Amino acid sequence: MLTKEAAQHIVYEIMKLYPNAVPTMHYQNPFQLLMVVILSAQATDESVAKVKDRLFERYPNPQAVSESSPEEIESYIKTVGLYRNKAKYIYKSSHQLLEEFDGEVPNTRKELQSLSGIGPKSANILLNVAFNQDAFAVDTHVARVCKHHKIVAENATPKQIEERITEIIPAKYWGRAHQAMISFGREICSPINPKCHEYPQLYENLEEINLMD
Repeated sequence: MLTKEAAQHIVYEIMKLYPNAVPTMHYQNPFQLLMVVILSAQATDESVAKVKDRLFERYPNPQAVSESSPEEIESYIKTVGLYRNKAKYIYKSSHQLLEEFDGEVPNTRKELQSLSGIGPKSANILLNVAFNQDAFAVDTHVARVCKHHKIVAENATPKQIEERITEIIPAKYWGRAHQAMISFGREICSPINPKCHEYPQLYENLEEINLMD
């Protein structure tokens, strides 16, 4: 595993490659983003993008969801992986919002993770993107990038990856680093035939930075 200084170097170089990286999924309010992050688990952005507009139109708020049913929600999202479970999560979390949070998406980690279908990754995305709070979410792209470049150990858990990144870079960069790593993971550090070697700046000066712990 790389030292803190060497790991910092790689994260910052990735951020330089994608200085303007932003979420690709469009939403208009925290509730729409809540539904998107529930749908996005183990699903492609493309599959979510195809269903989200009709879903948003039919369910503009938690009240509309609560007056529906998981079965009806399924009909809008059935092309997305694990759609039955996700329909239940959307339905149950909407009831929780109405019963516990006056119909509003909460803005604390603990409260967000109390919602059905919302784990640490989703909570961090909501905190950072919807509420502009410092948070670092670990998805499959982020995990792959961090392991491929030895920022973390090969067997690191998502929690350990989050702890490592939030330890080595300032909080103000957490959201930007997350978005940059997603773009880097999609376009360069892919699961098959990664092209990281085409970007020598990632590796320059590492030996001078005391490469390995």
